[in-house]
Amino acid sequence: MNFADILNEWDRRTPQKDIFKKDDEILEATKDNERRRLLNKKPDAVLDLHGLTQDEAWDKLDVFFRKSRARGLEKVLLIHGKGNHSKNEGVLKELCRKYIEECRFAGASGRNPAANGGSGTTWVLLKT
Repeated sequence: MNFADILNEWDRRTPQKDIFKKDDEILEATKDNERRRLLNKKPDAVLDLHGLTQDEAWDKLDVFFRKSRARGLEKVLLIHGKGNHSKNEGVLKELCRKYIEECRFAGASGRNPAANGGSGTTWVLLKT
């Protein structure tokens, strides 16, 4: 029996799914750890949109996200305010949500705890 025959016999007897499953579990654990690290990380940069019009805010968001991605940042924070002076939900808050949905390198996003700005801020993870 030559070496190729030995390898073929090994492949025939070894359930391949177990090997891949182990690798998949390691990969998933690594992804979970990385996601947890990013979620707990302080933002690399902050953009304050208070006092801007919707058009100004959109332009600032576009420049901010492009520069942040070019710099290799992982997490950014947007300060848009709570919209206390708006009849409905805050105008800039809604604009940020729309921008994040349309931006191809904006990933997961969420609100900070109340002590860190709460609903007046949005953190965003940047896609690599």
